[in-house]
Amino acid sequence: MWRATALTLFPEMFPGPLGESLAGKALKEGVWSLEAVDIRRFARDRHGTVDDAPFGGGAGMVLKPDILSAAIEAVAVPGVSKLLMSPRGAPFSQARGRELAAGPGVLLVCGRFEGVDERVIEAHALEEVSVGDFVLSGGEIAAMAVMDCCVRLLPGVMGAAESASEESFEDGLLEYPHYTRPATWAGPDGTERRVPEVLVSGHHGRVAEWRRQQREEITRRRRPDLWDRRRTAKTNEDQ
Repeated sequence: MWRATALTLFPEMFPGPLGESLAGKALKEGVWSLEAVDIRRFARDRHGTVDDAPFGGGAGMVLKPDILSAAIEAVAVPGVSKLLMSPRGAPFSQARGRELAAGPGVLLVCGRFEGVDERVIEAHALEEVSVGDFVLSGGEIAAMAVMDCCVRLLPGVMGAAESASEESFEDGLLEYPHYTRPATWAGPDGTERRVPEVLVSGHHGRVAEWRRQQREEITRRRRPDLWDRRRTAKTNEDQ
């Protein structure tokens, strides 16, 4: 069983959306497990203090190293990756999600306030991970996003095995457009829109080529960073 552990000041936020849809079904069936551990359990005073003012001054508070370290030590398991959700972390990717899903599980530290004492990050070799170039109130929502990415990659969670292989980012490209019935549809603007002819042609080779072209064009227009990275990788392979 793949195990996810979240260290958080708000354990009641879990499982949240992870209790629904594919992730929730897999959770109920025992494909994976989720434990949300309250960091405040490891506080050492009757007030449950977990933060303090930063050395050097500045706004906000910082999670105390002794408290957070004790929490990590209590739940860490050898061989399980330890992630700190942080806006300054490396961008989380589909590839990293696949690596984590192939392992025994993951420990996710959900930061709050101004951040985490740097010494805890160093002492526990926490991998700082970001889910985007924006700041959240805490790491819980980001941790859920990471969990969801991993869980849907676990064997048996998704209905069709090919679904994952054709998704965005799996090979450095974004996904192609999707269409379903009716073949002709008039939207709120009154414009009649038809499904691309190639998709109803029954010619699997032409469909595959159209989808490939669409993926390349969409990636080139919307994510030039991914497109340039893919072109560089292909150039290096050809050399």
